[in-house]
Amino acid sequence: MMILGIETSCDETSAAVVESGRKIVSNVILSQMEHETYGGVVPEIASRAHVQNLAPVVESALEEAGIGIDRLHGIAVTRGPGLPGSLIVGLSFAKVMAGIKGLPLMAVNHLEAHLTANFIGDTPPQYPFLALLVSGGHTCLIHSRFQGDHRLIGTTLDDAAGEAFDKISVFLGLGYPGGAVIEKQAECGSKDKLDFPRAYLSKDSLDFSFSGLKTAVSLFVKKWQSRHDVNNEVKLADIAASFQEAAVDVLIHKLMLARKKMEIPAVVVAGGVACNNRLRAKLLEMASAESAQVFFPRPEYCTDNGAMIAMAGYHRLLRGEHADLSMDVRSKYPIQDILPTGS
Repeated sequence: MMILGIETSCDETSAAVVESGRKIVSNVILSQMEHETYGGVVPEIASRAHVQNLAPVVESALEEAGIGIDRLHGIAVTRGPGLPGSLIVGLSFAKVMAGIKGLPLMAVNHLEAHLTANFIGDTPPQYPFLALLVSGGHTCLIHSRFQGDHRLIGTTLDDAAGEAFDKISVFLGLGYPGGAVIEKQAECGSKDKLDFPRAYLSKDSLDFSFSGLKTAVSLFVKKWQSRHDVNNEVKLADIAASFQEAAVDVLIHKLMLARKKMEIPAVVVAGGVACNNRLRAKLLEMASAESAQVFFPRPEYCTDNGAMIAMAGYHRLLRGEHADLSMDVRSKYPIQDILPTGS
């Protein structure tokens, strides 16, 4: 069974073909570089870029897969959450394609698709598991009981972790996006040089907060820049490493706290920040000490991509879930809203 997946929730235009819900036949991703100048994603620019890029990207995905539209068994597309204009471009394209070819259309929750990316490969996790979904737009803890049944148990009260990385990177003059450049700088710095705050909130809280960390780093950088010279003992790499360590500590603390409270052996990490090697290494170390299983997607499937949309759509098709062509986007689409009827 061949499923075409289309992803346009933010600033990546992607299309992929997945066979039988596991084999990635093609996965084409076109990242929009136009936003670097602005230090963040500009919604209007993003939607216009999707209009220009989506048809060629879909064509490339089909060509790379070596199939025509007539070989497809369904089309999966991101319905939300995401930028409304960007979502509309992808959904409209998928509706037209599905309508003309008489193919079933599957509307996919973007967050669930990120979790599904962990099933790409030979050693997927087993349900139930706890998931840390951490990206530029989302930071949350999810209890996944089985495919299509996910419960939100913790979320950020302010900024997403990925957003904090982006903002601090721009503030440090390292550019946008910030995840990879912060991590690169941190490799040359001391993670213990500066003691930035960790917002653990109350002892039992499973929610996150990164605004305080972002503010503390910003205030320090302003003072640091005013007195900075070649002999300053604090280097830019130290700031990056110390910030990264504080963010990683909070993420891991909340995930492992939830695991202990719920007595679930397996944890899954998903989203763009799941690429961070410091997060991976420290979580693996802590999980090993507690005999917990940890699963990460391959780096190329951490960021937004059509393959994870196609995989999630495949499972919807198996459950007999088809979207009506009159369906609209949902820019706010909580993952718990996709619960099966009656659960």
